[in-house]
Amino acid sequence: MTVTDTPITPTTLRTATGGEAARWVARHCRQAPWLSASTVLTTVAGAALQVLPVLLLGQVVDGVVGGESRSILLTVGILMVAAALFGAAATAASTFLIGKLGAELLARLREEAVRAVLGMPSARVEEVGRGDVLSRVGDDVAVISKGIRTAVPTVFSAGVLVGIATIGMFGLDWRLGLAGACALPAYALALRWYLPRSAPLYRKQRAAQAHRAQALISGLNGIDTVRAYRLEDAVREKVTDESWRVRNLGIEVFRFFGRFVGRENRAEFIGLVLILVVGYALLEADAATLGEVSAAPLMFHRLFTPLGAIMFTFDEAQKSGASLTRLVGVFSEPSEERLVGDASVATAAVAPYPVTVRDLTFTYPGAEDPVLRDVSLSIPAGGSLALVGATGAGKSTLAALIAGIGRPQAGAVHIGTHDLAGMDEAGARALVSILTQETHVFSGPLADDLRLAAPLASDDDLMDALRTVGAGEWAASLPDGLNTPVGEGGERLDVTKVAQLALARLVLARSPVVVLDESTAEAGSEGAAELDRAVLAACSGRTTLFVAHRLTQAMAADRIAVLSAGRVVEEGTHSELVELGGQYARLWRAWREGS
Repeated sequence: MTVTDTPITPTTLRTATGGEAARWVARHCRQAPWLSASTVLTTVAGAALQVLPVLLLGQVVDGVVGGESRSILLTVGILMVAAALFGAAATAASTFLIGKLGAELLARLREEAVRAVLGMPSARVEEVGRGDVLSRVGDDVAVISKGIRTAVPTVFSAGVLVGIATIGMFGLDWRLGLAGACALPAYALALRWYLPRSAPLYRKQRAAQAHRAQALISGLNGIDTVRAYRLEDAVREKVTDESWRVRNLGIEVFRFFGRFVGRENRAEFIGLVLILVVGYALLEADAATLGEVSAAPLMFHRLFTPLGAIMFTFDEAQKSGASLTRLVGVFSEPSEERLVGDASVATAAVAPYPVTVRDLTFTYPGAEDPVLRDVSLSIPAGGSLALVGATGAGKSTLAALIAGIGRPQAGAVHIGTHDLAGMDEAGARALVSILTQETHVFSGPLADDLRLAAPLASDDDLMDALRTVGAGEWAASLPDGLNTPVGEGGERLDVTKVAQLALARLVLARSPVVVLDESTAEAGSEGAAELDRAVLAACSGRTTLFVAHRLTQAMAADRIAVLSAGRVVEEGTHSELVELGGQYARLWRAWREGS
């Protein structure tokens, strides 16, 4: 979908509840029982060893007051040093294991999310907008990755330390422990106030970032169309509005977190005052030793560091939690089985099919007016048709429907005798291949990238496809040929080579009908002529629909259909339409003068 046909109010992918996300994490932790158990045990051991020196300090005070031998100082000192050393070792092991467990969970999360998105019906991706999809498998994964490295280990370790320190306070004297526990209601109230309000706020922030991404993607993908129809100001205004929304939500999140910190400080003050008062009363009544009374406030003060760490990383943890619910929500999206190629896919001769569109009407969810109205057209088997028209005419929407992406509210699309409305996605992909502006190079060997279209194609088949689209020479010159890594971390391909790679996959797919939605628009003038030849070669003998970005592409088609406000207003050959003197003739004159 280009900037021309973005739905007015796109829906978004589902967001899971906190309980669903927690159950997903618990289920995957159970799949690594030894790692999960080791993580918990080392974390508990590290926390206990950090608390032990405070308890030993209380014994030192009681020993001095009781007139015991000074040797107690040496004994306690040795124990404190040993506790510190073993505690540091246990904490380091805990941090390592938490990171390892988090990395495994993140890998599984990413794999399941990508699998869910790849299995999602194309119509659903178009409906929600690519910004929402990309922000989940991109931005949300990045947020969780950062949280696993920083916030999650801190919050988990600090939480265990808080629990151990609280148990230690009750071990000194239950009354001192109870005095410290009186701060818990204040902490609970602060969290009760914060948690229900913060999670929706963070989700709103992530959704705003997704909308901003969608605005940017739409504008960048259709940049030439935007410039041609002088829409720069409108697109810039939309991106600016979305960016200000993200900025304002960021400020709101920061202010909200500051109020939470104030409530946490209030809880600390309440607990410390109560321990000091109760300790003094117990000491006066000779109901507790000086060592116990001295150790209690130190033990409570020991809670300040982990509680502070929790507070100052809770912001990041909440962001990670919000991103986790968004990713887990993708798992429950409906999926369809994908078409898997066989050994003959790359070489089989496929007979072309005619394409017939009858009385097609389509309205996006949330929109009042249809973007297509009673559209009828046909493409003979092996023929080609170019769609042209102004911004918002419905070209990309019509192309998507002919490719089997989405279902019209009225009318039908037939590929030969097959009605696309009655076919699943795999069946539609067997008949129609679509190539858009959004061509991707996947990280890995060039051969693997090409075999996405034909998994069992031989190396000879791959080279034949590359030669067909004019890419054989540069592919053969790569350091390791077809085994050369491309994409992230490999050979960087320019936009012309990326487009050729996508066209080579189109050749390998061998579907009888091809839809090209401005697929070579990003190549620029330098590679335009070369890619035009590659497109014609890739589509040779196949029924082809072009959404024409350049009118030279329209000229090369057998026939041209002009869309305006969702209707076909003109149809004919290039010469016939220029002679007619209508909309196409005006577009042709404007394009020729601009060139």
